[in-house]
Amino acid sequence: MDYQYPISLDWSTDETVDVIKFFECIEKAYEKGIDRDLLMSSYRRFKEIVPSKAEEKTICNEFEDVSGYSSYKAMQKAKQEEEASLIRMKL
Repeated sequence: MDYQYPISLDWSTDETVDVIKFFECIEKAYEKGIDRDLLMSSYRRFKEIVPSKAEEKTICNEFEDVSGYSSYKAMQKAKQEEEASLIRMKL
């Protein structure tokens, strides 16, 4: 990983850590797969910190620009899977 996560100076330390955990979950979905429930849980926490759709899109696009990993596509796949399963993304 040779990039920085998009963060806001308005977030508390705990919020920053939780947003980074969400992006780490997205990375795992692309690199080796991640449990759907874990991904959904981290996304729910992310949405508590970033409730605005516009801000979410901006932050996730910044992350995709530096990492190549699409949070949007990973979450779409996780939402489509109704049962607990392993979410694996392909670049």
